Amino acid sequence: MMIESRQQRFLAEINVIPLVDVVLVLLVIFLVTAPMLYRGLDINLPTSASNTIKPEMRVVLTIEKDQRLYLDNEQVGLAQLERKLRLLKEEQRDVSLYLRADRGVPYGVVVQVMDAVKQAGIEKLGMVTDPTGPEQVGGDVDPARMR
Repeated sequence: MMIESRQQRFLAEINVIPLVDVVLVLLVIFLVTAPMLYRGLDINLPTSASNTIKPEMRVVLTIEKDQRLYLDNEQVGLAQLERKLRLLKEEQRDVSLYLRADRGVPYGVVVQVMDAVKQAGIEKLGMVTDPTGPEQVGGDVDPARMR
């Protein structure tokens, strides 16, 4: 009797091909059925002689670094601003104004412009800003000096 000194090796690899086939089939099924899940309801809306929802007028007021004012794309002076805003308010009652001011503009100028907007009777005033980045309030403050 001869004893073999060879060790028997087992094959312990997983066959992933059937798994990939099943995953691809499921992926195709989900891609086909997903658009059907988000379908809206089909209804026939009644018609009306009067429109109950009125469009809102949106105007952008820009203050550049050299303190020039632009109402949308038209340059205006601070003296003319209130008069033009009153005309806009008369044309359409529901006016929204978005104020874009360069960060180098003095605070007093921005307050004067905001005061002119309020004097014209426009109640909806929004401030346009950039998303927060590495810059913070205080600007060039050295963190080492804060300790």
